[in-house]
Amino acid sequence: VIENRLMLGQTWKQALEDIRRDAMRSGMMPSINAMAAAGIVSLPGMMTGQILAGSPPAVAVKYQILVMLIITVGTGFGALMAVSWGGRRLFDDRERLRLDRLVKQ
Repeated sequence: VIENRLMLGQTWKQALEDIRRDAMRSGMMPSINAMAAAGIVSLPGMMTGQILAGSPPAVAVKYQILVMLIITVGTGFGALMAVSWGGRRLFDDRERLRLDRLVKQ
């Protein structure tokens, strides 16, 4: 797919656009699913510990939301860096696809 797009005159960024989007979606899916299930399907550990320790439930929920957001932002940033650096590594300065760079030498 990438080679076909390059042959049709697209830049390396345009050729990888769909693949990068799908990779980001796949990388973020576990965090998004965990956020959707937190509090409905299961009670997260930190929130449960705070409630059992006597903290008001509203405060425990606020802290748990903050923790989940920090984890999700970290996951998103990591996925973005991996996709960006990985995509750029596959091409040389003349925008040629270099699949030989996938194998450690």
